[in-house]
Amino acid sequence: MRGVILTYLFILASMTSPIMAQPVVGEKAPAFIGLKSNGDTINLEDLKGSYVVLEWTNHECPYVKKHYNSGNMQKTQESLTSQGVHWISVISSAPGKQGHVSASEATEIATKRGSYATSIVLDPSGEIGRAYRAKTTPQMVLIDPEGDILYQGAIDNKPSARISSLEGASNYLLTAWNEVRNGEQVSVRETKPYGCTIKYGDTQGYK
Repeated sequence: MRGVILTYLFILASMTSPIMAQPVVGEKAPAFIGLKSNGDTINLEDLKGSYVVLEWTNHECPYVKKHYNSGNMQKTQESLTSQGVHWISVISSAPGKQGHVSASEATEIATKRGSYATSIVLDPSGEIGRAYRAKTTPQMVLIDPEGDILYQGAIDNKPSARISSLEGASNYLLTAWNEVRNGEQVSVRETKPYGCTIKYGDTQGYK
């Protein structure tokens, strides 16, 4: 455990100013190095050459529960990861806040709900979340192999916590992915995310 804590402190100390860049569709995604729930580190820079999805999540959020209890999020994850996409679930809840979990709890939750996420990143300081101006759970970002943002915003067009709202919903992330795979421009590049406010720490909240 002590080794994990030291590793995490090192990562925080090594973070540099680019992480604070404003995310803009069509431009480079903010760089980050994160700590995964399995104790390994992940560097977005190392994933160049692959498509990447960032998903902010909070297992106690009703909007997140809608997508996981219905299987919608897992279905979306499976569809993309089976095609080589690296899916990163990010947990930015601060210690003592709703949705904050330990590394082992994050892994256990992901296993129980059948997540297909490639990596689960713990972000209790909110550094990664704030770099992406992430406001809600769920919130999605699609990044291309060159590291540019292709889409950011809501997962779909139904801002409701009711599972019944999924009927007829337009999944923005899947639509963007399918358009990219067909060699087309992403038609909807940015939307307003909906869900639960990310529970950042009091002194490190979204600005």
